Amino acid sequence: MTALFALLTSLLWGLADFGGGLLARRIPALTVVVVSQAVAAVVLGAIVLATGGWSDAGPRLWFAFAAGLVGPVALLCFYQALALGPMGVVSPLATLSVAVPVGVGLVLGERPGLFQAVGIAVAVTGVVLAGGPQLRGAAVQRRTILMTLVAAVGFGTVFALIAEASTTVTGLFLALFVQRVTDVAVAGTALVASVRRGGAAVPEGGFPWGSLPALAFVGLADVAANGTYAMATRTGPVTVAAVLASLYPVVTALAARGFLSERLRGIQTAGAGLALLGTLLLATG
Repeated sequence: MTALFALLTSLLWGLADFGGGLLARRIPALTVVVVSQAVAAVVLGAIVLATGGWSDAGPRLWFAFAAGLVGPVALLCFYQALALGPMGVVSPLATLSVAVPVGVGLVLGERPGLFQAVGIAVAVTGVVLAGGPQLRGAAVQRRTILMTLVAAVGFGTVFALIAEASTTVTGLFLALFVQRVTDVAVAGTALVASVRRGGAAVPEGGFPWGSLPALAFVGLADVAANGTYAMATRTGPVTVAAVLASLYPVVTALAARGFLSERLRGIQTAGAGLALLGTLLLATG
């Protein structure tokens, strides 16, 4: 069951990433974040009410609130990176978020094992190569790589905070609800500020209501992935769950190849692969 839940997590996260990045090419990224996360907040609110999750409210919810402050920044950077660069490069690089817990451990006095040390070196090499440093052909924009790395740090921070925000399944849903509500508030405020500065909240032709199901899917898939991952970690070894769940970039890359016919240069493919390998080594360390 651990493998089943973890692989389902990879599928859901991968499809959510692909959908969010694709939508951000037609709709302002902030709007994608606000609408998709608002749908997720409504669904999570219903789940919390149905399961009595409010009984788990306590000081730990401040971690969920903090995650909600960081989450919109990470999502915005990630969706913009997916909209600007090849998904087959951006998505694997974002899995470097697993390095954040490793960094926290180092600060607390822990020392990485052999697999973690090798994973860090491999992942950094992958970041460099994924930018496409070769003499011919257009490389992936540095801005895209930078935004992806910011998103990765943000995602890793969110994962660490959410892990501290709950100790039970119902508590997890409550923490995710608080996080999503904060996400919507922060991203909504940023969207209003952007509009006041002359930015656009919707495409020139108006809000694409036909995209609402896709926006809802992105938010709900992300929520479902959090739920299946929680189940995976509770039914078996966390290491197994983490490794299998971290394969979601493969889903995003395959979706991009199948639906968008993306073609990566050899060096970019190698870099993305090394970043993913480094992530797996960090997770198994």
